[in-house]
Amino acid sequence: MIKITLSKDEYEYDIHAIVKAFYPDEQIKVYKPGIVTSDNHSKDPSELCKVKALPEYAEIQNDLMQDNIDDVLNFYLRLEHNNIQLIVFEGKQEYFNKTISVLSPEKPQYRNYLKRLLYNCLIGMTGKELPWGTLTGVRPTKIAFERLENNISKEEIAAYMKEQYLCSKEKVDISLQVAEREYSLLHNMEYKKGYSIYIGIPFCPSTCLYCSFTSYSFQVFGAIVEQYLQALFKEITYAGTCMDNKKLSTVYLGGGTPTTLSADQLDRLLTHIENSLDFSNVVEYTVEAGRPDSITIDKLKVLKEHGVTRISINPQSMRQKTLDIIGRKHTAEEVVKAFHMARDLGHDNINMDMIIGLPGETVDDVAYTLQEIQKLNPDSITVHTLAVKRAARLNIKKEDYQDMKPQDTLKMFQLTSDFAKGNGYLPYYLYRQKNMADNLENIGYAKYGKEGIYNILIMEEKQTILALGAGGLSKFVFYDENRIERVENVKSLKDYIERIDEMIERKKNFLHNNTLL
Repeated sequence: MIKITLSKDEYEYDIHAIVKAFYPDEQIKVYKPGIVTSDNHSKDPSELCKVKALPEYAEIQNDLMQDNIDDVLNFYLRLEHNNIQLIVFEGKQEYFNKTISVLSPEKPQYRNYLKRLLYNCLIGMTGKELPWGTLTGVRPTKIAFERLENNISKEEIAAYMKEQYLCSKEKVDISLQVAEREYSLLHNMEYKKGYSIYIGIPFCPSTCLYCSFTSYSFQVFGAIVEQYLQALFKEITYAGTCMDNKKLSTVYLGGGTPTTLSADQLDRLLTHIENSLDFSNVVEYTVEAGRPDSITIDKLKVLKEHGVTRISINPQSMRQKTLDIIGRKHTAEEVVKAFHMARDLGHDNINMDMIIGLPGETVDDVAYTLQEIQKLNPDSITVHTLAVKRAARLNIKKEDYQDMKPQDTLKMFQLTSDFAKGNGYLPYYLYRQKNMADNLENIGYAKYGKEGIYNILIMEEKQTILALGAGGLSKFVFYDENRIERVENVKSLKDYIERIDEMIERKKNFLHNNTLL
């Protein structure tokens, strides 16, 4: 158990994220004035309002001496205008007590001072360092990308990331490599004059063990697919009329698994998309075919006939025992069959996803998956590091998988990096998630000219993304104001179908009140 007591209601997320990265298996409670939150960030009613303010040192000592629990780590953070004090007790024994001066009280700089103080303390306590240092955000390459845009040298960017965020040389190098590739690709297109569309198909053949996305089993919800499509068609029609001052750059169908739809449903959906949207400036049209058990030759023909330029066929692992454990209702042989069918039909930009850190997998299993992928020679590979989300079955039933915890994730990650380099794949986009194994990242590798442009646009938040369908989160980018605004669709299938007019009205009202330049 770890308890963190703060003197004010600020920086909770940053503090929690760093401590959790060092102690991934420990329960963490954060105490703020008037509120106690636990790992799921829900308020704890049994302890609400017990915390009035961070006590003085003598009172802390006195409280701990009366406490019968010796295996609790207590962190106390006093956050003042120009000073930060961190006190740490292991049981009743003081481990750390340091106060630093903050040269700038501005929030971003203050946050960095705080995180560096906490990070250095945790290194001493655990003997380990995090490859990304104090960076806890989703988009670490954004730091490098924005500085490249401002003509700051690579050397200055590297020094900044090391000094401010304590990033390892390896992660600084990969950030710069990815940012340079992104910069080159985006500046070959007028991305500021464009926008992209994401269309969500939230159905899957089954729900994977690690998944927490808004997706619905086709077996259970198949009866309302047609109702969902009719609502979606209505939103797509609106999308074709609402962005007259922008040119459509990319279209991405994700999910869920879009190919859960029948060939006829897929054909009608793509026909409606093409009839509603102006494709004259579209540089990429992606459909995430995804699950091999949902892919048929008829569906692949539909995608090809409608001019889809990029698809994904995602094994996650080529070990059958792993596929069975994680609830993928397909075989490794079906992955190979689906891939060859797609190639034979002329699909010449195929991505494959794999995950490292899956339950029970070893370095040898990852090596085997890479060996099988190499035989297929896809155009791009996206390597995900397992991130266990709160709503995933892998977390809800984690006791059932205690003996299957991933081993040697860092070696697995290095194996994928070496594989990419040795087979002509270049890193082109990168992002992180909470609770990733060994605090690593997800990274997309592609052969030259086969990069996923939509992936870059959404990860670097460089273009307005109009998101359609249940759970869609539209992001509107205001370049001159350095501002991003979000407009959400409801997640529930039933609500989306019944309230589709409201979903459209939300976007209408937002665009009426905000001019996109």
